[in-house]
Amino acid sequence: MLGIAIPNHATETTETPDFIGNRACTKASNTSATIPQQNIQRAVIGRDFRFPTPYTMRTKQRYEQALAWFEANMPIAESELNFENEYQLLVAVMLSAQCTDKRVNMVTPSLFEAYPTIEDLARSSTEDVLKYIRSVSYPNSKAEHLVQMAKRVVEVYEAKIPNTREELQTLAGVGRKTANVVLAVWWNQPTMAVDTHIFRVAERIGLTTRAKNPLDSEQQLIKYIPETIIPKAHHWLLLHGRYTCQARTPKCEKCGIQAICRYFSSKK
Repeated sequence: MLGIAIPNHATETTETPDFIGNRACTKASNTSATIPQQNIQRAVIGRDFRFPTPYTMRTKQRYEQALAWFEANMPIAESELNFENEYQLLVAVMLSAQCTDKRVNMVTPSLFEAYPTIEDLARSSTEDVLKYIRSVSYPNSKAEHLVQMAKRVVEVYEAKIPNTREELQTLAGVGRKTANVVLAVWWNQPTMAVDTHIFRVAERIGLTTRAKNPLDSEQQLIKYIPETIIPKAHHWLLLHGRYTCQARTPKCEKCGIQAICRYFSSKK
């Protein structure tokens, strides 16, 4: 293992093979019953170790194995958005809502050339900003939000992007997910932004169980992921969902953590 310490919790979770669709029903237990072992080997940093079955694995064990694999196989995990400072990051993340990073990276160079500072953006108009971002999703509302966001940052926060979730969420177009991304990426704060990729991947693997919404998923994830690696874990799950555990056609045959994945086991 890689020495990733998972937080201890009074009530450990064991899972029974009672599936509803692709989701497992989970029962809490304080017993220390022997977990059946399945001799599935995976190489992690030059050595093999064994995984319990996805049906019987305890939550803490699943996190340990998953985080160890990601650390070994994805040591560098970063945002795919292009930015040079916190102002550019916030704008790019706002534009990325329901839009690909690739598309955002196509429009931001000219946008930042026209508005190199938050003050420049605050002095612009929705109509002017719209000229630069027409190709992204929901350009009209995003143009309006960008201008309103910039004006508030200049007027209330002295042209400095705030570094707390509460303050960020007072800005137009900035919700909890956007705020969490900015805090984690720029300030390395232990915030877990849950988008559609992370929500799907966490549930499929079994890191979350029957999460009702992104906030529920976020709370389940940060319960077991050490604070020091939460920003990195966000990108691990995001990139895994973007390129491997895709929504319609997950590439299970190429996935290195299939041995601990509830979704993969349910397909057998």
